[in-house]
Amino acid sequence: MEVALEGQRATHWAAEHAGQIDALLNANGAVMLRGLNIMSSKQFGQVLSTLFDAELLNYSYRSTPRTELKGNVYTATEYHPDEVIPQHNEHAYSNKWAMRLGLCCLLPPQAGGETPIADSREVFKRIPQEIREKFAAKKVKYVRNYGDIDLPWSEVFQTTDKREVEQYCFNNQLDFEWIGEHRLRTSQVNPAIARHPKTDEQVWFNQAHLFHVSSLGEETCAQLLSACGEDGLPRNAFYGDGEPLEPEVLDIIRAAYDDTTLYTPWQKGDLMLVDNMLFTHGRRPFSGDRKVLVGMAREYGW
Repeated sequence: MEVALEGQRATHWAAEHAGQIDALLNANGAVMLRGLNIMSSKQFGQVLSTLFDAELLNYSYRSTPRTELKGNVYTATEYHPDEVIPQHNEHAYSNKWAMRLGLCCLLPPQAGGETPIADSREVFKRIPQEIREKFAAKKVKYVRNYGDIDLPWSEVFQTTDKREVEQYCFNNQLDFEWIGEHRLRTSQVNPAIARHPKTDEQVWFNQAHLFHVSSLGEETCAQLLSACGEDGLPRNAFYGDGEPLEPEVLDIIRAAYDDTTLYTPWQKGDLMLVDNMLFTHGRRPFSGDRKVLVGMAREYGW
């Protein structure tokens, strides 16, 4: 959607069009705004909170490395440029998540680096009924180990106080276990399928395919299993009763995402808005410097 500011500030345009954008997101699930010419993280945060008519959310219980800038604006996941970030609904492994996401490109890369999206309703439809029914009945169990590999618990929970971690776990129905002095293990069972509160449509809403160790590829998977054992993997996913997820089922789920993915090259100042239940997002590899920011709003949960 091309935006004509005509001398307006981006925040003024956002205030005048917030209702229209909200309706578009409810109907379509994702909107790309081009022409707002957002130039800074501060401006991005102001525009985003105005469009969403809500304060931006703090990002705790995170699963990837990122930097908080100011005002609950964050960098996008800081993985190596060569890595693909698979499609996912943000925080779908948790019992709470943001309904609205905003991503802004302050510096497009030389090549690649798009933020692909996929329609969670279409993904749901493409997954065979027998798989959907099994996931609906059993749900998904997410297991995380915080230690020397992946993020430390202090970064995930944004505190160095074990009591604060335990309180967060208690408040959010996370089972936890301290292992020795510095290691932590958490687990949680959440639904795999959700119904959107506005549209009443069913969506595939989980991160089983992303948390499962197979998402890392055969070589890395084998190395981690050898080094950590299955119980010590940084993260893994199972059916809710602990039954292993079948590799062929995960392949089908990943194919459903691949078959429905769309992407547009970033331009400087672009703003992508996403209904986090209706659409997933990811990242393609890139070359050159890239700066994409993210903000989240409107908490919802099971």
